[in-house]
Amino acid sequence: MGSMTKAHLLVAIVVSVTAAWGQNRWQARSMVVSRMGIVATSQTLASQAGAQVLARGGSAADAAIAANAVLAVVEPMSCGMGGDLFAIYWEARTGKLWGLNASGWAPRGLTIEVLKQRGYSSMPQSGILSVSVPGAVEGWKKLHGRFGRLPWQDLFAPAVYYARNGFPVTEIIAEHWKDSEAKLAADAEARRVFLPGGVPPKTGEIFRNPDLARAFELLARLGPDAFYKGPIAEALLRTSRRLGGVLVPEDLSEFEAEWVEPISTTYRGWTVYELPPNSQGIAALEMLNSMEHFPLPEWPAASARAWHVKIEAQKLAYEDLRRYVGDPRFARVPVRGLLSKAYAAERARLIRPDRAECAPSAGSPPPGDTVYLAVVDREGNIASLIQSIYLHFGSGVVVEGMGFHLHNRAALFELDPGHPNALAPRKRPFHTIIPAFMEKGPLKVGFGIMGGYNQAQAHAQFVSYLADHGMNIQAALEAPRFTKLTFGGCDLMMESRVPLEVRSELARLGHRITWLGEFSGSVGGGQVVMHDAAARVNYGASSPRKDGAAVPEPDPYYERGRP
Repeated sequence: MGSMTKAHLLVAIVVSVTAAWGQNRWQARSMVVSRMGIVATSQTLASQAGAQVLARGGSAADAAIAANAVLAVVEPMSCGMGGDLFAIYWEARTGKLWGLNASGWAPRGLTIEVLKQRGYSSMPQSGILSVSVPGAVEGWKKLHGRFGRLPWQDLFAPAVYYARNGFPVTEIIAEHWKDSEAKLAADAEARRVFLPGGVPPKTGEIFRNPDLARAFELLARLGPDAFYKGPIAEALLRTSRRLGGVLVPEDLSEFEAEWVEPISTTYRGWTVYELPPNSQGIAALEMLNSMEHFPLPEWPAASARAWHVKIEAQKLAYEDLRRYVGDPRFARVPVRGLLSKAYAAERARLIRPDRAECAPSAGSPPPGDTVYLAVVDREGNIASLIQSIYLHFGSGVVVEGMGFHLHNRAALFELDPGHPNALAPRKRPFHTIIPAFMEKGPLKVGFGIMGGYNQAQAHAQFVSYLADHGMNIQAALEAPRFTKLTFGGCDLMMESRVPLEVRSELARLGHRITWLGEFSGSVGGGQVVMHDAAARVNYGASSPRKDGAAVPEPDPYYERGRP
């Protein structure tokens, strides 16, 4: 190694591409590399808006809020002020990692008894009774209050601009819009706003949402109170009453997001962080703890043995997820036990190398449609943020005159009063959306991958590609993945960039695989940023499974005069 330090060797391994790989590599894109900040989102206009905020002196938090607001305009089926938010924030100056849970609670009047009286035997999946209090705006408030540099009102100027002046709809977003046509047509307000001329906008068509521009102007001028106590709250409550909902003013005005301590595990020398329950992040860490018991670095990334271990680890972790996770303010969630290395060894022994397990069960631990965006600023602060209205266009309910949908996150509650995730007033539902962070030496990585129950298993696969197989962040994000969106059974889905001999071996082991396209949205698009604290260089990656990009903050070349 000569004079190369261990830290520099680590950086070289993680960011390099060998000559052979460069000629015949898995990844379609190269990483974005810059000494300035980088914003990675699922739509290029949002990435650009965030980069512009960085160029104006904004922090990673400022850029994340601005980019999220633009995504609410340009990708309205996935996110918006009517949804929830989670974030992890790395503060470079102090070396502290912050966690933020901005998931909203159930209205005080939404109870198991009320739903049963209305004839429901399970949680409604759409409509006003599937709506919990939206937490996103409170999340923006908390992030800005602690880490923001620019004035609050400045952060929403790009969103207001695109909502009022319009934007050309991009390819994948147009497809999702088209798929949701029947849902939009069923609601008069949704039909008026989101089906101009009676049909969804096509790729390249200019779409405008003046109602949403007005809502963002109110939010910018009046602050977060506009949403929870002011004119947006009034419109939301009026909509709820008209549709027979149970929301009352106090459900909104008394809600607060919560700073939480991230949970973590170690994996091949990395420390990987997720947020604690009520989210599913713990399942990603549990998967990694089980995978650590197998020599994955010695096996090819695309081998049947490697796939088999990861698939079986997913099944075990997700059975525990289904059995134990809920709002820890209402249920005893055995976080320490689920993350125990001893418990992981016990679970890993259940993974048989010669066959798939089609009837996995939860263990006994000892006591103890979404958007994701990642931002790193020039100082190395990292915002890992995920925000969603759950299913495409959420509950299907548009707030009157405000141009945005309410989420249907309450649909994830259970009506079994004995379940940890049982519906209760002021309780937060189990959440699928999770941001993540990992670090090793000088490398700090903010990452996330979208897609409901796909997320925790996608996180574990991304970490494995990076830590076990030496890929850089773009290659690890693009590499083929599997996803299993059901509990029990041996069914799963996998991208088709897998050799035929590997497919045959997985089938022989008992896996029943539905083969997807080469870059399938079913396995989730994602974004990644990485800060090398030693070299003070930033890296960005964006999944080709979405319409977005990692966009660097422009260098200040015009501020220094002509060359």
